[in-house]
Amino acid sequence: RNTLILAVSSSLLSTVIGTAAAEGIYRMKSKWMKNAINSVTNIPMMNPDIVTGVSFMLFFAAVVAIFRISDYDSIGFGAMLIAHTTFCLPYVILSVLPRINELGDSLTEAALDLGCTPAEAFFKVKLPNIMPGVLSGLVMAFTLSLDDFVISYFVSPSNFQTLPLLIYSMTKKTVKPDMYALSTIIIVVVFTMLIISNIKGAKKTDTRKKRKGVRS
Repeated sequence: RNTLILAVSSSLLSTVIGTAAAEGIYRMKSKWMKNAINSVTNIPMMNPDIVTGVSFMLFFAAVVAIFRISDYDSIGFGAMLIAHTTFCLPYVILSVLPRINELGDSLTEAALDLGCTPAEAFFKVKLPNIMPGVLSGLVMAFTLSLDDFVISYFVSPSNFQTLPLLIYSMTKKTVKPDMYALSTIIIVVVFTMLIISNIKGAKKTDTRKKRKGVRS
């Protein structure tokens, strides 16, 4: 339950923030600023997990000390959510941004010419067309959060344990058949979700190409 709550929450949050960030990066006029933002975005992916985990641990320890929070467990879930959202965010941006670049501005400009507001043009025209990238980022963020161990190990409070942490604590004694079954279920579920997401994305891409061919 803890693992699913954390994975769903962090994946949804990172998808919303990542989609908005990808749109913001695409609209940047300065190439220097755009390259700088892209470089900063890639830092969580290039960092080893143990470096990221220790950094988060030190950061939240400083927050507890600065704001004089009596118990780390009181911010434990929030700390886990922030950490998981942060390292999932770059993957969502890298999944959504190519779709936005591929789509271009023609459909959005056409919607604006037909009377849509910028918000309506994004949600009614642009978002449905980049939805395969958004869904791919969502699935990737969910799987990354679901099986994360290193960062969770350094950030998790004593009253909140995820499934990878539980499995790690169980392997210290004896490896039970339950663990094999559980690992198999996780692999099958994640693999199935990725296949479904890729199939849907491929179908929508083919449909869009056929429409462009008919128009031309």
